[in-house]
Amino acid sequence: MGMCLPCLGGSSDDYDQPSPETRRRQLAEAAEKRQKETEARGVKDPDALKRKQKRKEELERQEASRPVNEDGPLKVDEGDTVLFCLL
Repeated sequence: MGMCLPCLGGSSDDYDQPSPETRRRQLAEAAEKRQKETEARGVKDPDALKRKQKRKEELERQEASRPVNEDGPLKVDEGDTVLFCLL
């Protein structure tokens, strides 16, 4: 029951197999297609999402390239009165 190909009147040599390179290319294309479909799932406007992501990445790069303030992250104007309470 496990030998179906001889029942069909042909051998496995009669069937064309794609070359390994062609098979890899087809698998890569299918994977890219699945990835795009997964990314677009639930998104009404994928182009707007991509623009928003690029804008966010650009802002993160700009923040990373800014010089760090040596005094710390907080700035206090000279005219402001600041009171500290130490316990």
